[in-house]
Amino acid sequence: MPFYHLYELNHAAMAPVRALADMTRLYFQNPLNPMTHTSFGRQVAAGCEVLERTTRRYGKPEFGLKETSVGGVRVPVRESTVWSRPFCDLIRFERGVTTQRNDPKILIVAPMSGHYATLLRGTVEALLPNADVYITDWIDARMVPVQDGKFDLDDYIDYVISMLHFLGPDAHVLGVCQPSVPVLAAVAVMEERDDPYVPSTMTLMGGPIDTRVAPTAVNDLAVSKGIDWFRTNAVMKVPFPHPGFMRDVYPGFLQLSGFMSMNLDRHVTAHRDFFQHLVEGDGDSAEKHRDFYDEYLAVMDLTAEFYLQTVETVFIEHALPNGTMTHNGLPVDCTKITRTALLTVEGEKDDITGRGQTRAAHDLCTSLSDDMKAHYEQPNVGHYGVFNGSRWRAEIAPRVMDFIRTHRADRRKAAPATKAAAPAKAAKEQPAQKPAAPVKTAAKAKAKPEKAGSLEEILLRKPDGVADDLKAISGVGPKLESTLNGAGIFHYWQIASLTDEQIEALDGKLDFRGRIARDKWIEQARQLSETVS
Repeated sequence: MPFYHLYELNHAAMAPVRALADMTRLYFQNPLNPMTHTSFGRQVAAGCEVLERTTRRYGKPEFGLKETSVGGVRVPVRESTVWSRPFCDLIRFERGVTTQRNDPKILIVAPMSGHYATLLRGTVEALLPNADVYITDWIDARMVPVQDGKFDLDDYIDYVISMLHFLGPDAHVLGVCQPSVPVLAAVAVMEERDDPYVPSTMTLMGGPIDTRVAPTAVNDLAVSKGIDWFRTNAVMKVPFPHPGFMRDVYPGFLQLSGFMSMNLDRHVTAHRDFFQHLVEGDGDSAEKHRDFYDEYLAVMDLTAEFYLQTVETVFIEHALPNGTMTHNGLPVDCTKITRTALLTVEGEKDDITGRGQTRAAHDLCTSLSDDMKAHYEQPNVGHYGVFNGSRWRAEIAPRVMDFIRTHRADRRKAAPATKAAAPAKAAKEQPAQKPAAPVKTAAKAKAKPEKAGSLEEILLRKPDGVADDLKAISGVGPKLESTLNGAGIFHYWQIASLTDEQIEALDGKLDFRGRIARDKWIEQARQLSETVS
């Protein structure tokens, strides 16, 4: 179809208009121009900016993550490509820590569905303080020459497996939205092969594992149209002069049109408000609009074979839940998964991936024991809120990290070893408990100042009356509350009164890795304590 060529022609034809609009905007924003300070001047400048932004092509954004907090200390972050193939780069966010840490390696598999991996900037940012984070950076198909070959769903699965091999043992994989299916399939294939590099955990977030459950408009469209319709109407050839000239693709601009049409009134309102913010001089609100749409309007092309195979396999045939999905001609059997713990996350108001579609993975992984499976549904969030925004940072990310820490391979192996070592340790220490009387006195005298201000001073065997709801502290979920209760912390005042030494001791005891300082528990607990009192 010639639509792609018409799109390129339209973009080229609008170039002089964009240039004129930008020049006019600068003219009416010049402080030396008297018209700049009038309502008319502000409206002209605002209108020109809206015109220029709605007709431009947005390039790939940057992650822009320059630093993070590790153990309460700000450290630099360096972004580097550590693995590369024609259709994907693997990016590592290397933290400039000065001490060796045993943080989990997390592979974030970003969606290959039109937007760039930078859409998951917030996902990466929330995990960085506690993990060695890697993310798939999928390449725009129009930038990949035809001679580099095809890329379909089977290749996608092979890429995921190859990246897990690169990361080595005890890695953790997190699939956001569309990758949930190929990630689950990749783990099943690795288990079938008895692969030693199978990940320790697999977190699937807002993914279409079984789109027959609570189907959305996206799911209904695929079923009603059929694969031939998509092949005829959605696949186009990359025009000259892009490097991928003559490659069959599903264009990003077509995908973006579909996204925006689902909530067109919201986008129209957002741009109208943007115009008003510019006229009124509300720079903060205008900048938020720019930041969001710089990301949202930046789209990439997908290879036609990957797009069509995904539509047919996932949305029309429901191959994975039906047990008919194959990888390179061999069946994908999720019942083979026994070593990879499974966490699924959904949003209550997700209108792209319906509630229950991701949770369906639990029904497929029947060989996993119950203690290796968990599900969480976040109230009051839509699709993007599952992996971005305040709820992701405060509620979902801590749960993901808790799940990963609980199911790390070294933890599983260390648990029985620790129990077995306890008697031996006690036996070794026993002879040292027979010092002369003067030595005992000296030891006691020395112990007193060490105990002053120690963590044990604020711990309780049981609540003092009714325990406070520690989940009211942002960043504390049910599991963390249970952990704190088990350690002897039941009340806001206990957290509010923590000293630096006690925070450090609690961090080490419960493996919080700076969470108390990072999430500002002390400040929150003080406010909550005042409310309770």
